[in-house]
Amino acid sequence: MWLRPAVTAPRILAGVTRLSFRDRLFTRGVAQAMTSPSGILLGGAGAALVLATGLPLVVAPIAAVAAWGARVAVAIPRNARSSGIDPFSLADPWREFVQEALQAQSRYQAAVGTALEGPLRDRLVEIGQRVDDGVEACWRIARRGQHLVDARRNIDAVTAAQELEQVNTHAGENWAKGSDLERTAEALRSQLATAQRMDEVIADTHSRLRLLDARLDESVARAIELSVSADDAADLVGLGADVDGLVTEMEALRQALEETGTASSTEAPGTTATG
Repeated sequence: MWLRPAVTAPRILAGVTRLSFRDRLFTRGVAQAMTSPSGILLGGAGAALVLATGLPLVVAPIAAVAAWGARVAVAIPRNARSSGIDPFSLADPWREFVQEALQAQSRYQAAVGTALEGPLRDRLVEIGQRVDDGVEACWRIARRGQHLVDARRNIDAVTAAQELEQVNTHAGENWAKGSDLERTAEALRSQLATAQRMDEVIADTHSRLRLLDARLDESVARAIELSVSADDAADLVGLGADVDGLVTEMEALRQALEETGTASSTEAPGTTATG
């Protein structure tokens, strides 16, 4: 009986789970390849080829092992290519959100690896693709949040508020419609309104992304439980629906942020750069 050792914690690099060679070697697929009839036949064929070509008999077992090893090597799963996700290019809290999503992705993939082959595992793999979509969406949301924070720093709301107060005080009762003072006050109020909108968007994004990350963790916890307790792929209907809904919400948030970011870059007039 093939005993699969405990899987060590996979390394996360640039948005994908990087499994060590040991973790990829000790999988059910590789175990089946080692004991499969095709692997044994390839080994025998390698030995027979040596005998047929008149090579020394000592070469036969080497050829048999080489042929069998090639069959096993093909069955070893490869690590996926990097998707370019780099949480360390962001500042907290955005970095933390992406790291948490990547860790959830890693735990989900580990759960899939423990599930028995069959419809249940196949469905877990399908749901895992949506989990990957969610991690990608989280990364894009966090990057947009970081961009908003960086842009917001270029609006000196404190100075604008002070200048507006000075304008209002200086104008007094001599406020004239259409005057330079009135236009100055309008420009300052516009800066303050832009800063307030951006502050609200940043705070809302922070709150919603934290909630979505928590829900992703919850879904992964359910997947871990179902990977060892479910009897049929039908038991995963609820999990699949929840993950789909979660990813849809993430995509909606990402799209809204991209639209907000575009608007913010064109609506912030006469910003005052901070030092």
